[in-house]
Amino acid sequence: MAVGIGCRTGVSGEAIAALVERALAAADAPALPAALFTVVDKVGEAGIGEAAVRLGLPLVHLPRAALAAVADRVTTRSERVVELFGVPAIAEGAALAGAGRGSRLVVERMAEAGATVAVAIGGATEETT
Repeated sequence: MAVGIGCRTGVSGEAIAALVERALAAADAPALPAALFTVVDKVGEAGIGEAAVRLGLPLVHLPRAALAAVADRVTTRSERVVELFGVPAIAEGAALAGAGRGSRLVVERMAEAGATVAVAIGGATEETT
């Protein structure tokens, strides 16, 4: 299982962690995800890093190409995200890419307070294939 995260600059780790917890509850997840995933452009985004620490999960920054590779499977599309990153969705794309081959969304994009989160399950992560 993988959780994808997107956010606007300055969103707090507390807000992101709370949204992740809501998404995991919506997924009826029996265990924690392997990691949190986002796009490499968010490397300096303090809130995402703080959320990972709060949740005790590793944070993986994926290249835009990984999100582009699953773009045909996202359910939401943001023109703003397309303009900024060249992909239709950060949270859903990161979740799908992070969950690996054969992944599918179990929680579509949830948004609150400038953050977005999605949950996907699927095959092996790219590091293990």
